[in-house]
Amino acid sequence: MNIAFIPARCGSQSIPFKNIKELCGKPLVYWSLKALSDSLSIDEIYVATDCNEIKEVVKGFHLKKVNIYNRNKENAGNTASTESVMLEFINNNNFADEDIFILVQATSPFVISNDFDIAITLLKNEGVDSLLTCVKTKRFFWSKKGNPINYDYMNRPRRQDFDGVLMENGAFYINKIKNIKKYKNRLSGKIAIYEMPEFTAIEADEEDDWLIIEKLMYKYICSEQSLNIKIKLFVTDVDGVLTDAGMYYDENGNESKKFNTHDGMGFKLLRERGIKTAIVTSENTKIVKNRAKKLKVDYLYQGRFHQGKLDAVKKICEQENITLDEVAYIGDDINDEELLKIVGLSACPNNAVEKIKNIENIIHLKKTGGNGAVREFIELIL
Repeated sequence: MNIAFIPARCGSQSIPFKNIKELCGKPLVYWSLKALSDSLSIDEIYVATDCNEIKEVVKGFHLKKVNIYNRNKENAGNTASTESVMLEFINNNNFADEDIFILVQATSPFVISNDFDIAITLLKNEGVDSLLTCVKTKRFFWSKKGNPINYDYMNRPRRQDFDGVLMENGAFYINKIKNIKKYKNRLSGKIAIYEMPEFTAIEADEEDDWLIIEKLMYKYICSEQSLNIKIKLFVTDVDGVLTDAGMYYDENGNESKKFNTHDGMGFKLLRERGIKTAIVTSENTKIVKNRAKKLKVDYLYQGRFHQGKLDAVKKICEQENITLDEVAYIGDDINDEELLKIVGLSACPNNAVEKIKNIENIIHLKKTGGNGAVREFIELIL
């Protein structure tokens, strides 16, 4: 059996509650858990925490393989080692000696499911005892005494001619249960290296790290699902998505809504790529009709539908001869839930209600409705 283990304590001196602090719209720990859950090689996943807040967040992911382990307080303080909670967990469970144990650190969120599959295969095929992840760096290192560590400064190599050195990136470590019990360490015996891309070197330890990681995540990880899905129809709600959810009235009782011009340009960009567009809303107003006309939207459905918004989108799919997997939808409230769960790509603005934010695999956008959230989603798709 292959057991994955993520330690996630409450305390963090540099970034409070960093394990559940949002990164690209999801709590930090989500990214490692999602990669583990999608791995074909991982049988069980445990999050070891002393924190009720973390427990509730993890449960909210609804990831099938994930379990909570209540770690002891003495192994959750600032001075406790990761090995101490590993051993506590192992000693409190009846695992077989030959079971494989994968220590995963949430502070390295760049892992994907294939990393675990390939690394476990490497461990078995190479006949090694344990494995760790590293990145290759071509930086030149010096000791405090002024001595070069990894190169000859009298014969400075060009970067392309320099082999570089391997550096731990802290993503994950693999060993067998029996070795961890015997050596009381995550690594032992003959050790293999699983090399990861250089951008995975940074760990989320300080605030500045966080800013850099988020940029890299958006480039390499967060938009991965949008790159793998061919979107042919873009659908959006109105209130709270195309607008800021405000209802504005003048002294005569005339209603108005606030839209965003950046979102409008997004519809033009979709049209230029040949992607059909639709507005589906339970409201029925001339304001929305006029906005849809200005945006040159292909389909406008307003009012109550027999089976909700899903019914309207199914009709569009039939007309366009496409599937729901080829649809992208952005919504913010409970009447959007059914549609968001079934389309190929779903997103919600930052002001969405919690129930919508908790939908599995939904993209959490940084911007709020009426303030460019729709444009942000469109740019991810394009």
